[in-house]
Amino acid sequence: MNISEIEAIIPHRHPFLLIDSITELVPGKWAVGQKKVTMDYIFLQAGPGGKHVLPPVLVLEAMAQVGAVAVLSCPQYRNKITLLAGINGARFFRDVLPGDELRLEAEITRLKGKVGRRNCRALVGDTVVAKADILFALV
Repeated sequence: MNISEIEAIIPHRHPFLLIDSITELVPGKWAVGQKKVTMDYIFLQAGPGGKHVLPPVLVLEAMAQVGAVAVLSCPQYRNKITLLAGINGARFFRDVLPGDELRLEAEITRLKGKVGRRNCRALVGDTVVAKADILFALV
């Protein structure tokens, strides 16, 4: 799924659309997305020692956006949006740097009524760089 197809499902737009593509999708179950972090990316911040890093909160947001695609790609939720309702167990294991390609995984572990939970991970190569359970509300 390319950016145009993603934009048909979730409301995010440049510069706050934080995923480049969806490579795997089972609507209502799980999705996998990609994000290539480049040096000219607007949200890179200089960290300690001048090293540029993608802020961890944006890694969380990218995982949430992939999860939103997984939910909103279901026909019954097509005209809805997901709102962030909470974050449990967020862990960050290493910085995301220019040149990294993030693999963003989101599995819908609960969806009851208008609330749900996504188990999410962000990887660079085979290394998990972040993980969290992200709670959402459908509106």
